[in-house]
Amino acid sequence: MWTQAELVRLMDVQPLTAGRYRAPAHGPTERNVVEAGQLLGAAVVASAKQVPHQRVVSASMIFSRAAAHDAALDLTVDLLRGGRTFSSAQVRVHQHDSLCGAAIVLLDADPPDLIRSTAPMPEVDPPSRLRSHELPGAVVAGRDIRVVGDAYTDDAARVGPPELFVWTRFQDEPEHRYLHAALLTQSTTHWTVAAALRPHPDFTQSMAHHSLSAGITMATITFHDTADVTQWLLYATRVIYAGRGHAQSEGRVYTEVGGLLASYSVHAMVRGFDYPNNQGGTASRAVL
Repeated sequence: MWTQAELVRLMDVQPLTAGRYRAPAHGPTERNVVEAGQLLGAAVVASAKQVPHQRVVSASMIFSRAAAHDAALDLTVDLLRGGRTFSSAQVRVHQHDSLCGAAIVLLDADPPDLIRSTAPMPEVDPPSRLRSHELPGAVVAGRDIRVVGDAYTDDAARVGPPELFVWTRFQDEPEHRYLHAALLTQSTTHWTVAAALRPHPDFTQSMAHHSLSAGITMATITFHDTADVTQWLLYATRVIYAGRGHAQSEGRVYTEVGGLLASYSVHAMVRGFDYPNNQGGTASRAVL
């Protein structure tokens, strides 16, 4: 059962020795692949615990190998530079001694505003006008998800622009600010593949991992303001390129009153299971 408490348990990595942390196993699941957003969220938490006097500003991770839910993950945090104003760290995620992902994380001393301006929030229906969704692969007890225009769908006949606007809200308040950041991060990687497929007839997100090979290969998030995940947050994701087996999205996270909390970019793989290689044959692509 996926619950808010379970997401927190998996991303609230615990220290082992200096610079080493462990994320517990979730257990057997229908699809035994850890989401990219969960790995990035765990890297945010590990960095926050490694440098507790500063806040995580940005984290970028490349996902080089799929991680499984039925085994623990080990995270190593190497402090590249610790400064009074900024610090930087590299976070590596291993499972069974294999590298699953590597992140670069920026932290800072959290100064007050000198100037402030933000990009405006898109004009979309508020969550009060939308119904709660039970999205395959994204159902978490304690998290309400509402998709503008019911655009996240298995109906291949419903085409639209390569974008998704999704409201989310968690039921329970996490204990620490870095856990708010981790929960915000976890769902940033949900929407890119579905948004990339929307303009194309006969393709839907439900085909991913079945008749399409799809997965997240890189994600970056920058935190602008302090998040409260118990309030409604709008994830505005737009795919700016799809082709050559790839999709690239840009996204922003807003409060219900238009405050910009975070921005993110996601790179995804979207291709058939078999595709031509440069030797004139075919090569199978593992699903990340």
